[in-house]
Amino acid sequence: MKKAPHVIPYQGSKRKLAEDILTYMDFEIDTLYEPFVGSGAITLAAAANHKAKKFVVADKLEPLAELWKLIVSDPERLTEEYSKLWNEQLADPAAYYKKVRDDYNETKSPSDLLYLVARCVKNAVRFNGSGEFNQGPDNRRLGLKPDKLKREAALMSKLLKDRIKIVGGDFRDAISDATANDLVYMDPPWQGTSGKRDSRYAHLLNLDELIEELDSLNKRNVPYMLSFDGTCGDRTYGTELPDYLQLKKVGLHAGRSSQATLLGRDDVTIESLYLSPALLAKTKTVTHEKENPQLDLLGAALT
Repeated sequence: MKKAPHVIPYQGSKRKLAEDILTYMDFEIDTLYEPFVGSGAITLAAAANHKAKKFVVADKLEPLAELWKLIVSDPERLTEEYSKLWNEQLADPAAYYKKVRDDYNETKSPSDLLYLVARCVKNAVRFNGSGEFNQGPDNRRLGLKPDKLKREAALMSKLLKDRIKIVGGDFRDAISDATANDLVYMDPPWQGTSGKRDSRYAHLLNLDELIEELDSLNKRNVPYMLSFDGTCGDRTYGTELPDYLQLKKVGLHAGRSSQATLLGRDDVTIESLYLSPALLAKTKTVTHEKENPQLDLLGAALT
C-alpha cells in the first residue's frame, strides 16, 4: 500500500488500520464520503491508493473543516502561518500555547487549531462546557515541525485538489447525496467514550440519530463501513448495534494501547469495523467469521 500524507495529528486516527480497512474497498467507487473526518486517514489512504474517483469529507467542528480547506487550497499560506506560531513559541512554549489557545477560542483560526492539535496532550482535542478548547500542552514536545508540515501539506494538496468537497456540518447532511455507486466510511466517537454528560468533544453524537441514518443508508442501498467500538484489555466500549441493520462486525488489531504502555501493561486494543449489507454484496474480501483471524483476536481479548 502506498504511504499517504499526514498533516493533522488527531487522536483516534485510523492510520494504523488504514491498510486493513482499505481491503474492503475492492470494487469501483465513484465518491468516498468521510463525514467524521478528523485527520482523514482513510480518505488520504484511499486517495493515495486510487480507491475512489472523488471524495467528500465533513466535520461538525467547523474550524477543522476550514483547516482541511486551507491545506488543500493553499498549503503555502498554512505553512507560513503555522511556521510563525511554531517559531514564536520557542522562548516559552508553555506560556505561548496558552496564548494561542486563547486566540483560537476567540477567532477559531484553522492555523491556531493545527498548532494546538500538534502540541496538546495525546493530540486529543477537548473542550469545556462552553465549547472552548481546553486541552493542555504536552510540554515534552514542540509539535509538528514546519519543514515536515510544508512537505506533507503540499503532498495532501496535490493528492486531493479538484477531487474533494469539504464541508463543516452534520454528518447526515454531508452524506445525503451518497448513492449505491459510492462508499461511506464513518468514524464517530466510540460508544462508551462520549455521552450526554461528557463535554470533552465539540459535538456529542446522538446514537439514535446514527442508527436512524444507518437504516436510511441500508434502504438506499449505499455501501458503508463504521468504526464504532471495541475492546482494550478487559474493558469493552459500547453495546451491540441493532440486529435489523444486518451489519457484519470485524475485529481489527490496533496494537498495544498507549495508556497500557505507560502503566506497564500488555493491553491490546481491538477495534470493531461494521460492514453494511450493500458493501458485503460488493466486496470480495470478507471471509466467514470462523475463518477470520482478526475475529479470533477479538475473541481472545474478551476471554
